[in-house]
Amino acid sequence: MTAVRARTVLLAAPRSFCAGVERAIGTVERLLAAPDRQGPVYVRKQIVHNTHVVADLAARGAVFVEELDEVPMGAMVVFSAHGVSPAVREQAAQRGLTVVDATCPLVTKVHAEARRFAARGDTIVLVGHAGHEEVEGTAGEAPEVTVVVDGPAEAAALQVPDESRVAYLTQTTLSVDEAEETIQALRQRFPALHGPGSADICYASTNRQESVEAVARHSDVVLVIGSDNSSNSHRLVEVAQRQGIPAYLIDDASAISPDWIDGANTIGLSAGASAPAALVDAVIEALRAWGPVTVREFTTAVEDITFAPPPRVRHLS
Repeated sequence: MTAVRARTVLLAAPRSFCAGVERAIGTVERLLAAPDRQGPVYVRKQIVHNTHVVADLAARGAVFVEELDEVPMGAMVVFSAHGVSPAVREQAAQRGLTVVDATCPLVTKVHAEARRFAARGDTIVLVGHAGHEEVEGTAGEAPEVTVVVDGPAEAAALQVPDESRVAYLTQTTLSVDEAEETIQALRQRFPALHGPGSADICYASTNRQESVEAVARHSDVVLVIGSDNSSNSHRLVEVAQRQGIPAYLIDDASAISPDWIDGANTIGLSAGASAPAALVDAVIEALRAWGPVTVREFTTAVEDITFAPPPRVRHLS
């Protein structure tokens, strides 16, 4: 690496936690701190897709499980921010579990749209990444009439029983630009295509993508803090790369390679919607090991959205 020298960190804003993530994490924290808590607080899947958040909550007593058959009969379980299918809810009922639903309200909106389109008799084209927990939950609302597509090519080749009755929905954490390309391909393939009343890609994904895009134009390299299974974090990396700028996803400061910043005068920095703000501070401190750092914040939007806690935990402080 070249000699230590001064650099500028261009900090994208908004970044880090969104309202849905704060609500989900806060739900588990309230349950863990409840004075009358009896037994473990079980959480189905990762509450949000971040290894540091999950490790912190696990250290404080949360028990993360993959499936409900790992939860003792009659116990309490939290559903993650990504949502679950009706089949999972039914399994919880059969096991007598007390459910605390931390599904992001914006994901719940997409589930309601799926039920509405299915009731109309539409084939539902769900634009998203197969296997992602959010996609599995949404598709589970009407599995017999839902098909998942992951790009324009799949959309253009899609066959459905009735081309006059087709509707689309999207995963909330997609790249805005790439999702629009797929939707346009669907419109060309199915001229009578219906869509949701308002965009499914959430405000937080959109805001963070726009901020990273703006920061990338003024940076030599972009670092995005987020875990590998975080869809919205991967999309931020892709947004920066589409500006022709090298961009890397890092789980924390320890993942930074000196080669990435060698020769960089300005380093763009953001964090996915499930990455704690403390990790941003830690990355900035780590960068100081390679010379003085001037931090400039680049704000493209101001977020003031909050979501009320789930009913079962509203009485807990």
